[in-house]
Amino acid sequence: MPATNAPYTVPGLTEATGHQVGELLQMRLHALNDLQLTLKHAHWNVVGPSFIGVHEMLDPQIELVRGFADEVAERMATLGVSPVGTPGDLVAKRSWEDYSVGRADTTVHLEAINKVYDGVIEDHRAAIAKAGELDPVTEDLLIGQTAELEKFQWFVRAHLENSKGDIK
Repeated sequence: MPATNAPYTVPGLTEATGHQVGELLQMRLHALNDLQLTLKHAHWNVVGPSFIGVHEMLDPQIELVRGFADEVAERMATLGVSPVGTPGDLVAKRSWEDYSVGRADTTVHLEAINKVYDGVIEDHRAAIAKAGELDPVTEDLLIGQTAELEKFQWFVRAHLENSKGDIK
């Protein structure tokens, strides 16, 4: 499904720059859609003594990440770029491997989720740097999302670390 860009962007940006920023956001949209599905998968498949704490910790993360995806898609549309939210496009264009953990203990899921957050946050930060050169509004959107993603990763890491701060 080819995306069609509109013949406009936001005031203050050239059409080319607006579309460049919007296209930068496409992979962030794919990453956020993938993240919310991955978190929900873990939510359904986590087991063990810490089940309920982890199970319930994931739901607010899932809801906020779903909202982040919507914000990114709406920003793209505002910039005149058609967001693509289809699973096929996500799978075809992603550079990361699929989440491989099924039914497993909370520690196994949290270790895997921690690595997922590493990748999403690193890529969000790279997008912040690029957006910062082109559009401060998009940069601000990504900065706010990254702060929340980092906080969620802290929640995950708090389950994995010992009293010295070493992560298992």
